[in-house]
Amino acid sequence: MNINISNASGEPIYLQIAGQIKTMILEGRLKEGEMLPSMRNLALELRISFMTTKRAYEELERDGFIESYTGRGSFVKAQNLELYREMQIRAIEALLTEAGDKARKCGITMEELHGLLELVNGGE
Repeated sequence: MNINISNASGEPIYLQIAGQIKTMILEGRLKEGEMLPSMRNLALELRISFMTTKRAYEELERDGFIESYTGRGSFVKAQNLELYREMQIRAIEALLTEAGDKARKCGITMEELHGLLELVNGGE
């Protein structure tokens, strides 16, 4: 499994792992029912603690991305992509509301705010 971890990142390693696996699932690179590497094997592959991979898998299971079975392993769970997308849209709306409030307080125009959004989005 191709997972890149960064010790320089401010994000805990278990969240880096969980986030990358979530992305693989949502992008279809990991399919429903596909078996994930065992926690021990992933820990060895990444040269990290078993407890870190265990915590990442627990996070994925809590968020509904995988199912784990004692003695069998962990598997990608069927995803309701539309529900996940809706949750992400709500989170983005909250962030944009906060950004809009701050912009108004600083006297930033909608055009300037739109320009900033394009800038942080890579000019797309």
